[in-house]
Amino acid sequence: MLARLIPFIDRSTQEWTAEARWLRWLTFVWLSLGLLILFSASYPASLVEQGHGLHYVLVQLLWVVIGLMGFNQIVHTPLDRLLKLSGTLVLVLLGLIGLTLIPALGITVNGATRWLALGPFLIQPSELIKPCLVLQGARLFGRWSQLTWATRLSWLGIFGAVLGSILIQPNLSTAAICGLTLWLVALASGFPYLHMLLTATGGLSAAFLSVSINEYQRQRIISFLNPWADPTGNGYQLIQSLLAIGSGGLTGQGFGLSQQKIHYLPIQYTDFIFAVYAEEFGFIGCVALLILLVTFATAALLVALRATQPLHRLVALGSMILLVGQALLNIGVASGSLPTTGLPFPFLSYGGSSMLASLATAALLVRAAREIYDAEVLELPVRRRPTWSIFSTRQS
Repeated sequence: MLARLIPFIDRSTQEWTAEARWLRWLTFVWLSLGLLILFSASYPASLVEQGHGLHYVLVQLLWVVIGLMGFNQIVHTPLDRLLKLSGTLVLVLLGLIGLTLIPALGITVNGATRWLALGPFLIQPSELIKPCLVLQGARLFGRWSQLTWATRLSWLGIFGAVLGSILIQPNLSTAAICGLTLWLVALASGFPYLHMLLTATGGLSAAFLSVSINEYQRQRIISFLNPWADPTGNGYQLIQSLLAIGSGGLTGQGFGLSQQKIHYLPIQYTDFIFAVYAEEFGFIGCVALLILLVTFATAALLVALRATQPLHRLVALGSMILLVGQALLNIGVASGSLPTTGLPFPFLSYGGSSMLASLATAALLVRAAREIYDAEVLELPVRRRPTWSIFSTRQS
């Protein structure tokens, strides 16, 4: 029972496939690196805001312990059972997202109402729903031809309600990554290109409407195009991020020696944590991080290619998109390649909900890897030999 709570001492891994073991350890390497970087990035702010420098790291460690318990529970649960539970989880979390829109319950931070209070902690339902969307998306689109139109339209409506509720918070970046993940899962399931094109057009239209309504989103796009037009206002954050990345040079300033994280770079331990990493570890460190992401993505794609169950293949693909895709988007924001968004870096950025969602998503991928060779074995009719033969045939 203890092994089910502490993944590092799980002896059953000896019986896992090589892909599952690789993904498990790559997840732990990614997680360990994230805690190391968070310690450095958050220490000055934690010292000023909380009175001691380890506050944010200790809180993150608490969520890591809880997340690892869930991680090990998921990797020991058959994927088909998780797929059956996904619909209920989506509906429950959709209800929690709706609660954030109630003024008396929703907690507003930096102009967005995305959180609910859980004692002294805050949870973000829009983050927690991500792995559930991967499961339910795979279940819906992977079995599309077997479902009635009533079921199809019902779940498409629920997905639309999820994305719409997240947009209203407002949280364009999370709605975009959730919508993109569902869209790519549907594309991988073999949906007609015309349907995918119409869906993409609808999604882009919703994003354009959100930008038109919310002033701060428009300002983010304007500052992304030319941050130096307003260096002390809307462009300040991106400029400081670029200065941090550029200051890293080839080998970096050294672990813990970032200057931008001290009173210059805002939210340096959440959305822009990559800039601190780049300043301390330089170009070589950034290449090493990208190699880690590429290795993780390659292992995930191998699982998707070798999976014998179509739904398992879609779960592996969706999990990879959610983790690696979100990491690349975060890097794009910090480096000025994409407009500024509030999208966390999986396993690196501070945040309990993001950590739980990332570990759950990685666990789904590991579980899919454990089952890549599972297939339904059909018994073929065996022609019996004459009774006088000296050979006997036994059906296995």
